[in-house]
Amino acid sequence: MDRSKKTGFADRLSAAAEARKAQLERAARARAAAESPAAVERQAAREAVRVARDARIAERKAAKLAAEARQAAALAAAQAAEAAALAVAQAAEAAAREAALKAEQEARDVEFAERAEREAIVEAEKQAARDARYAARKARKRKGR
Repeated sequence: MDRSKKTGFADRLSAAAEARKAQLERAARARAAAESPAAVERQAAREAVRVARDARIAERKAAKLAAEARQAAALAAAQAAEAAALAVAQAAEAAAREAALKAEQEARDVEFAERAEREAIVEAEKQAARDARYAARKARKRKGR
């Protein structure tokens, strides 16, 4: 402990130089370890595993997208069939409404014609009654002469 406190400038310079030298040696060992055939082989194995994993992920995504596309196509087909059925039902309903309206109009026309005929008959009866009263009045006047 006493030695660390009483270090001179030369000692500190040599310690710094040794530290740099040790650091360079560690870097050289690390570089040599990274460039060794075993390390290169391990790196290639890791890369192969990564490529295989990416391929499996891409395959799963493609299968999922294909399933979604099939589902969407089935849904679209079902909606198209439903829309076609709805259109047919609406057309049938419109035709039924039109037929009902036509029948109702014809019934009103018949009722109007019958009412007009009854009114004409009533008017003719009134006219006949007036004519009869007029003729009776004339007959009374002639008889009285």
